[in-house]
Amino acid sequence: MNEYVYPLIAAGLGFVSVLLGVYGVFGFLSGAGNVERIRDRVHGGRADNGSALGHALRDAGRSLARMFDKLGSRVAPKEEERENASRLKLVQAGLRKPESYRVFQGAKAGMALIMLALFMGARTFLFDDMSMGATMFAGAGALAAGMYAPDLWLSSRLKKRQTSVTNALPDALDLLVVCVESGMGLDQAITRVCEEMRLSGPEISEEFYLLTLELRAGKKRADALRALSRRVGLDDLNSLVTLLIQADIFGISVGRTLRVYSDSMRKRRQQKAEEAAAKLPVKLMLPLILFILPALFATIMGPAIIMLGDVFEVLPN
Repeated sequence: MNEYVYPLIAAGLGFVSVLLGVYGVFGFLSGAGNVERIRDRVHGGRADNGSALGHALRDAGRSLARMFDKLGSRVAPKEEERENASRLKLVQAGLRKPESYRVFQGAKAGMALIMLALFMGARTFLFDDMSMGATMFAGAGALAAGMYAPDLWLSSRLKKRQTSVTNALPDALDLLVVCVESGMGLDQAITRVCEEMRLSGPEISEEFYLLTLELRAGKKRADALRALSRRVGLDDLNSLVTLLIQADIFGISVGRTLRVYSDSMRKRRQQKAEEAAAKLPVKLMLPLILFILPALFATIMGPAIIMLGDVFEVLPN
């Protein structure tokens, strides 16, 4: 039994090592790219991404996107309701290109096929004695994992973007209050906040920029604000949009409305931070019990146990 188990363990450890190495390389490259983008924003220029590795990665990404686009055009659901829901989620995650829906659906189908192929290769070379029932069950699991992996990535991207908007929204509201109370109209104030938040809050600056473009195109303010709320999908922004629409309808002071809502939002953010800090000791308990305490006990009690073993070996029977 051991002669079959040990190679599998070694192969698993090798796979995990290669996976962690690839993840570390990509993390280093993305971190370097973030540093370049931040330096670029500070100096007001554009990052130079003309390296051979950058060009190779971009070309590979574009080729893969074109392949997923062709695959997605064949396998994407044709129901209008499902398509609209998927497109809305992609827009909320910041993916607004017309072909994003087809590429995403193609990625789901492609990942499912890749996971199934990997499982069949592992089954052929490593688990050749697997029964037919277990093979079918594991193959279905590999298909499901490949199908839902892009959904998990999209949910993570959406949550990260909404978190960024949530963190930048109180500052944007303070700037709106200052601009409105200084005599600007709401449209001019939104344009100015869009320019000022370009570095500190690029996500909310982008959303305000789209709102400004819709207002300039002649769209009604209420409709443009509702479109902003749908694009972001955030409860705090939904409440702000509702307050602005009601203030516009009933003639309430926009500056006073924004100031009251900004104060309440800052209090909520402070309460969330205090709640997260209160949860921290509970979250630290699990790694403390599983990793830190056993190592501490082994360090403290290990020499004593070794000495006791030597003493009992010396004693006569």
